[in-house]
Amino acid sequence: MELLNYASIGFLIVFFGTVFLTGEMLVKAKGLFAVLGIAFMSLFFSVHIDSASSMWILILYAAGLGLIILDGKVISDGTIAVLGALLMGLGIAVPTPNITYGVLVVFGFIIGLFAAGLFLKVFPRRNLWSKITLRDRLSGEQGYNSMSDTYKALEGKEGKTITPFRPIGTITIEGEQYSATSGGQWIESGEEIVIVSVDGTKILVKRKESNNE
Repeated sequence: MELLNYASIGFLIVFFGTVFLTGEMLVKAKGLFAVLGIAFMSLFFSVHIDSASSMWILILYAAGLGLIILDGKVISDGTIAVLGALLMGLGIAVPTPNITYGVLVVFGFIIGLFAAGLFLKVFPRRNLWSKITLRDRLSGEQGYNSMSDTYKALEGKEGKTITPFRPIGTITIEGEQYSATSGGQWIESGEEIVIVSVDGTKILVKRKESNNE
C-alpha cells in the first residue's frame, strides 16, 4: 500500500493497532480487539518488512508483547511490562524508512497505549495486573485504618482552638494540628476545647467547661 509510505498514515495504523492490542489485554472484548489489532499491525509490518532477514523485527515486537502479557498474568509489578513496551516500540521504529517516520510511529504507539485505557470505561476489566490493584487497595485500606485508629485515640483529650469555629476550624492537641468541627457551636480562637467524638477522621469538639461554671 503506497499510502503507508506516508508517516502520518503509519502513525494512524500503529496507533489503532496499539489501541486494540492493548485494549484486548485490558478488557474483555471476546477477541475482537485482538483481531483488529493484529490486522492493523500486520498491515504495517507487511509494508515495512520486505525480506526474511528482517523477521527478527517481528520476533522483537512479539517478544515485547509477550513480556507485557507475562507481567500482567504472573509478575504484576510493571517492570517487565515496561521492558516489553520498549521492545515493541523498537520493533516498530527500526523498519521505518526515515527518522521522521520512526518518531511518528513511536508516538502513535505511546499514545495508543494510554488511549486504550478509555476502554475500561465501557467494557468489563480483565484480571491482568490484578495483584497490583489488590496490593494498592489493601495498602490504602491499611493506611486509612491506621489513621482512623490514631484519630480515635484523640477522644476525650483537651486542646485549644487555633482558628474560630463557624463551625469548622483548626485545633491543636499535644502540639499537633487537626481540622475539626464544633457542630452547631461557635467557638472563638484561643479557647480550650474537649474532643467529644471521632468518626473516622472527623473530629467533633466542644468548648471546655470551666470549673467556675
